[in-house]
Amino acid sequence: MIVETKGLTQRYGGTVALNQLNLSIPQGAVYGFIGPNGAGKTTTMRILTTLLLPSDGEAYVAGHSVARERAAVRRQVGFMPDFFGVYDNMKSAEYLDFFAASYAIAPAKRPKLIDDLLALVDLSHKKEAEVMGLSRGMKQRLSLARTMLHDPALLILDEPASGLDPRARVELRELLKELRSLGKTIMISSHILTELAEMCTHIGIIERGNLLASGDVATIMHSLQPHRIFEVHVLPAEGEELAAALVRAAALAKTQPQVLATRPLPDANPPQLQLDFGGDDRAAGALLAQLIAGGVGVTHFAGQVSDLEEIFMRVTAGSAYGGTS
Repeated sequence: MIVETKGLTQRYGGTVALNQLNLSIPQGAVYGFIGPNGAGKTTTMRILTTLLLPSDGEAYVAGHSVARERAAVRRQVGFMPDFFGVYDNMKSAEYLDFFAASYAIAPAKRPKLIDDLLALVDLSHKKEAEVMGLSRGMKQRLSLARTMLHDPALLILDEPASGLDPRARVELRELLKELRSLGKTIMISSHILTELAEMCTHIGIIERGNLLASGDVATIMHSLQPHRIFEVHVLPAEGEELAAALVRAAALAKTQPQVLATRPLPDANPPQLQLDFGGDDRAAGALLAQLIAGGVGVTHFAGQVSDLEEIFMRVTAGSAYGGTS
């Protein structure tokens, strides 16, 4: 694991911002850290980047303690906060050169490194442009290039898509996919779930400082929805009413032990048969074969897929938003 926390706790006076957080992020993951505003996401990230010492508990990055080996942790981490500074009268290349010097990168190595990073974030054409004149999306990409100057193993990005227009969000998402292909582990926070749905391999859901769920997306989805809903569209036989065809298909499906319930819905749009199905993909294939062999004309057969929003709503059901960021 590149990130591990054990009983991580943070208090601000009488407020508990993090409560016994036990978090694990595997090497190479894109870890979506999900929660409402004030859930504790930024507090966790500030501890992992050594900007904040925890009140209690332990946190490790690449095996190094964030409390006792701060310099070693900082060599492993590139941090992009939700708000970052840019400077007047400074060009993009000068901005990166300034931070490269801060990371003690040798002057002779900086020009090629800067050119390579600007190319990676698609800002080569803005090398000589004033930083303050860049669009919000370009500033985000420039800041992401800054986080990679010292070639960190872990990128921690706090609300990176905040304030971006739709095109800039798509560009950022594609860039993060490319960084993962380069072997980077990425921890990315957001309270907008659709930003993370297409890129995350793992997720953690936090609310009021408590980690409610954490792990790979498929495992969490299966634990929350051990059975799936299959939607079947049926073509009636010649001279057969659609409602009768749906009832016939339901009766045939019930003979499969993995079919937990059937719901013929002739008035739905489109008309369909819904099946609560507890089997795996192989069993689903056998069910489809059985329907066809039984003379049912199947025009559509697909399992409904939960998204991150549905997962979040299930995990946080009954909880109230609140806490300290």
